[in-house]
Amino acid sequence: MLCYCWLLSATAGAPDGDPVRGEQVYQRCLACHALDYNRTGPRHCGLLGRKAGIVPDFSYSEAMRRSGIVWTPDTLDAFLSAPTRYVEGTSMGYAGIDDPQARDDLIAFLIQASQDSALCHSTATGAQP
Repeated sequence: MLCYCWLLSATAGAPDGDPVRGEQVYQRCLACHALDYNRTGPRHCGLLGRKAGIVPDFSYSEAMRRSGIVWTPDTLDAFLSAPTRYVEGTSMGYAGIDDPQARDDLIAFLIQASQDSALCHSTATGAQP
């Protein structure tokens, strides 16, 4: 039996977002990210509760590896609002999401997606399409 205890603690302060709208916002992320495998950016399954810069087989910027961030709804919200200001020196060249509701929706989607074993199955096995 799988335990999502880490996810429950990581999402205790979860935003009041709509995961359906968040999935639409996530379409912007797909240029560089995927849920279940690394692309130009690291995979997102298991993001909440994970320390920044530790996904195996992904080459992070020194700034991200040394950031000390643990991804919670609050830290993710702050990062997504202005990535290059939140982690100065990050290699993520994205201006950010200005709309707080869009960020809440995206975070709600990422929480829901991480709980879906079908979406995140290949993360555990290291498989890629």
